[in-house]
Amino acid sequence: MTTRSKPSSKRDDYVPRHAPTKATAKAGKKAGARKSFLRRRWWVFALLTPVLVGALAVVAVLVAYARIELPEKLPPIQTTYLYDRNGDLITTLHGSVDRTIIRLSEMSPHLIDAVIATEDHDFYEHPGVDPVGILRAAWTNVRGTDNEVQGASTITQQLVKNVYAGTYETDPKTGLQDYVLPERSVQQKAREILLAVKLERELGKDKILAQYLNTVYFGHGAYGIEAASHTYFGKPAAKLSILESASLAGVLHAPELYDPIDRPSDNEFRRDYALDQMVLYGDLDAEEAERLKDKPCCGTVKDDTGERISAPGDAEYFVEHVRRALFDRFGEARVYGGGLRVTTTLDLGLQAKAEEAIASHLPDEENDPGAALVSVRVSDGQILAMAGGRDWDTSQVNLATFAGGSGRQAGSAFKAFTLAEAMQQHYDLDKWWNGPSTMGISECPDSTQPDGIWHPVNAEGSGNYSLAGATAHSVNTIFAQLIAQLGPGNVVETAHALGIKSDLPEVCAITLGSVAVDPLEMTNAYATLANHGVRNWATPLLQVKTPGGRIEKGLVEEPEQVIAPNDADLVTYALQGVISGGTGSSAAIPGYPAAGKTGTANENVDAWFCGYTVQIATCVWVGYVEGEIPLENVEGVPLVFGGTIPAAIWQDYMTYAMTELDLDPEPFVTPVFDPSYSLGPEVPAYSPVPSVDPCAVPSGSSEAPCPSESGSPEPSEDPSPTKSPKPTPTEEPSPTEEPSPTDSPSPSPTKSPKPTPTETPEPPP
Repeated sequence: MTTRSKPSSKRDDYVPRHAPTKATAKAGKKAGARKSFLRRRWWVFALLTPVLVGALAVVAVLVAYARIELPEKLPPIQTTYLYDRNGDLITTLHGSVDRTIIRLSEMSPHLIDAVIATEDHDFYEHPGVDPVGILRAAWTNVRGTDNEVQGASTITQQLVKNVYAGTYETDPKTGLQDYVLPERSVQQKAREILLAVKLERELGKDKILAQYLNTVYFGHGAYGIEAASHTYFGKPAAKLSILESASLAGVLHAPELYDPIDRPSDNEFRRDYALDQMVLYGDLDAEEAERLKDKPCCGTVKDDTGERISAPGDAEYFVEHVRRALFDRFGEARVYGGGLRVTTTLDLGLQAKAEEAIASHLPDEENDPGAALVSVRVSDGQILAMAGGRDWDTSQVNLATFAGGSGRQAGSAFKAFTLAEAMQQHYDLDKWWNGPSTMGISECPDSTQPDGIWHPVNAEGSGNYSLAGATAHSVNTIFAQLIAQLGPGNVVETAHALGIKSDLPEVCAITLGSVAVDPLEMTNAYATLANHGVRNWATPLLQVKTPGGRIEKGLVEEPEQVIAPNDADLVTYALQGVISGGTGSSAAIPGYPAAGKTGTANENVDAWFCGYTVQIATCVWVGYVEGEIPLENVEGVPLVFGGTIPAAIWQDYMTYAMTELDLDPEPFVTPVFDPSYSLGPEVPAYSPVPSVDPCAVPSGSSEAPCPSESGSPEPSEDPSPTKSPKPTPTEEPSPTEEPSPTDSPSPSPTKSPKPTPTETPEPPP
């Protein structure tokens, strides 16, 4: 039997399953050698990678650079048109001088030195961009939290942005072109850098500088240095002195901020900076610069701004208000040269009537005081009329806004805001107060008085009144007690919420109108009361379109409910009594329910009437432009109060406005006399019998008495108890009783002292 032998594990021809062959071993040695090389030479690839990336970036930049083309024409300078709400042309806004292109050799060398020293001192050295500035701006942008891109602009880059970087949009209807600046972004900044470099290579430094100075905006409608030189100094650019050149160079940084005409002190600061820069870069001797700094700013400035505004119906003051609003929204350069189509809120018919109403009661242009009237639509705050002065060519001070000034004292017209705060704190209009002819209010300090406290004085004698009656008859001492209980800070807060923008001190005397306000903000606040506590900021703008037809958005703020509707309606309820049986009866509009308040400043230097219907709110102010001059012997009125000439102007205008616009005699909303409105005086008064005739005028008064038919105060005998009987509880008016258009919403004669027929205010003759 043959036995099969087991193969030996040590056979020479046995090859393990995973043993390397000679070929694989050789390949492994080669792979190892390659890995070893890569490990030893890794730094070579690390260095080559950014080089390759940079090379690709350079290629991309070169391709982009090659594809960029420079436009051949300058951006068009186009007039802005203003229309009234009905589409009728009011006026145009444009530069004072058409842009005139001049050669660099026709510009003063002082100007060239000043501009380069202040705007771009390395202009003749850099390639169109400032690399260090770009890196600094880039780092700032990377670290920033918003989307704003910081610039690092040279003169070349500024020219690129203003002339070459934008696009031209054509209106298919008119054919007008609109130069539209691109959105600011990192990508756009990179594009502008490439354009700047290309511009340098194709034009050269001198042509770039000349083009920049021929196109840049210098303020007041002046595009280019030739226009600016004529606008500010009345001479060609070739004749500008060192000081004039420094002033114009200072304007470039921000024309609105460093305007030599409107802001000479700010321009002087920037002018002196330009002189210092010229010294720093060797263009001016230091001693000469110091000598020039001692000279007053802009002594030869030619102010012709008034000549460039004209409008029908004496609407120049409204146009100036619109211009300021457009500057704030779009910038001066775009307003004067951007070809905007602006539809305003103005009604030219109402504007003409406002001017006519003022002229009919104050016809003597030389001797009569000035007047202002502002009228707004209650529902949305649109300004329908704005009479701001008698003659724009004579005075550019807008009495409707007192722009740049401090306004005038509102007198008792401010009491409406105290009453609004009282309603918010739930005071009762039917609670009785005692109003002595004068009193000391211990809660209200007054350092000018010997005892250190405030002593208000009545203009209508003394007596007991409900809060509604005290409003109708403008009883100062009752409102003095009221603000002491409310807190003047709360009244200030309410006034601001309603629409007063002026600074208001937190003092008790504010309730009597001791602070300066302007007719526009007063109208705004009264319109908020008429609109059930919903505030719309008064606006002169309906729509703004670019030449290409694009409608600008965000012109006005959203309306806001600032006080409760019922609180506002309660104020309106009380203010109706001012017209139907109080100090403002001469303002009554036949057939139309109306509410309002008279106001007269101390010494009768300012007189107001502010009021409204459901649809329109209007304020009238009368006073001398110079200020602090008593309104005495004006057109047959011995002493002007809010219930005389201002109320008569208001009545004339509002009667026309309501009928011309075909507005219905809509009644006011009846407020809810909720029991929670229960607060009243700390010491209630019950007897309505006055101790002094309500129409007597105590010394030092600040509010209108009841004028006689001749318009002069007419004192009468003290009313006896039979004339003003004490009320009984059964004679109190029902809390839910709705005032009729012809009935006074104030308490009946059995509840508060009602003047006799000779004591009731009558319209002036």
